[in-house]
Amino acid sequence: MGFSVSGSAALIFVAAFIGFGMFYTASANSFETVNDAREASADQTLEQQNTAIEIQTVVYNSTAASLEITVDNTGSTELSVEAVDVLADNQYLSGYGTEVDGSTTTDLWLPGETLTISATGVSSDPGRVKLVTGPGVAATGQTTVVS
Repeated sequence: MGFSVSGSAALIFVAAFIGFGMFYTASANSFETVNDAREASADQTLEQQNTAIEIQTVVYNSTAASLEITVDNTGSTELSVEAVDVLADNQYLSGYGTEVDGSTTTDLWLPGETLTISATGVSSDPGRVKLVTGPGVAATGQTTVVS
């Protein structure tokens, strides 16, 4: 046993050490990414569980061709007004006005506050209206027609 055996053993040891280092780095990064995704999913589920809305009134004015929806945030999650989607008779509404407890400039809809949505140019009574929040929680209400 000369120098060649010792040199070969040292070379194999260094190569195994480098290989293990690369494997550990790749697996640790993958584990961290999967763990972050699980935490994000758990946070989203918790947000959905804490979100609740209740439609108070849906009034369609046939003379003015307008629709006014009043919704309460009955959950414990603050919601974004911008993230609220409105479906009227299976048609997506856009370009409607919003008001949260008298303020037309806020995008924040806090628990206990009331959101009022005013849509114009609604040509016929939609019958049913569905509101969907940012976290994906929805509520449906029947319209009341006034002239």
